[in-house]
Amino acid sequence: MTIAQLNQEFGIAGQVEVVEGKGGFPVIQVSNAKAKAKISVYAAQVLSFQPEGEPDDLMFVSENAYYKTGKATKGGIPICWPWFGPDPEGKGRASHGFVRNRLWHLLSTEAMASGETKVRLGVSATEETKAIWPYSFELIMEVVVGSELMVTLTTENTGDEAFSITQAFHAYFLTGDISQVKVLGLEDTTYLDKANGGEEKTQSGAVTVSAEVDRIYTDVKPVLMIEDGEKGRVIRISSEGSKTAIVWNPWIEIAEKMADLAAQDYQQFICVETANAVDDIAEVAAGGEYRLRAVYAIERG
Repeated sequence: MTIAQLNQEFGIAGQVEVVEGKGGFPVIQVSNAKAKAKISVYAAQVLSFQPEGEPDDLMFVSENAYYKTGKATKGGIPICWPWFGPDPEGKGRASHGFVRNRLWHLLSTEAMASGETKVRLGVSATEETKAIWPYSFELIMEVVVGSELMVTLTTENTGDEAFSITQAFHAYFLTGDISQVKVLGLEDTTYLDKANGGEEKTQSGAVTVSAEVDRIYTDVKPVLMIEDGEKGRVIRISSEGSKTAIVWNPWIEIAEKMADLAAQDYQQFICVETANAVDDIAEVAAGGEYRLRAVYAIERG
């Protein structure tokens, strides 16, 4: 559908407008009394969320990010699905699955009685996806924009055999000085240290960043906090359907090697991902569904 057709079907006067974004991808702009947001139809990816009265965006997006078919866009909330991390079967398929680098379909928009705005996008199995991953599915991303941001990813198994998935909301949060950032709620939690050969360790105190951090935390509590000292805010992450969290910051050397990151970008974001990964595998029966949800809120004082 063209931008004009998308607006005719899904636009809501004064609240939802579809515009042409970078790379020509349609972007849904939401603006209501509680917040504003941008959601790309490419990858069903939230690119921006800013509650009313907040001076800064919640999300980080790299100035060098790709906006090109087949490429993932670095920033916002990319969706890793139906696997998180490297190809679990070692077949050479792309890391983090195949839905974060393709165009989805805009399914519906709604101005809710609560004053929030709901946007639903979907992608489903095709012959192309079955050549990559041989299952029938319907995947729905629901985004609710209000004073908080709620994202819900629902996997529907539309086939006649069960399948299992790992997945993640690979969220990039905008921060001030990374040296003043702490992740709270993971104290005494076991993690795999991917920056150190996957060694199993236990978190001592808050998570801080002074070198590369790439950790998969298991049996995680449903609420985590990011304390951002420079911006004077706390980001609360509440999750459902997840027992895993990933904390990632590439630090200096890796950031310099990434074409879609500026050299200093590592100082301006931290990824805290709501996930099903490692042994936290979601089993989806034939005709069944699985729901992963995260709610993001900014708190002050």
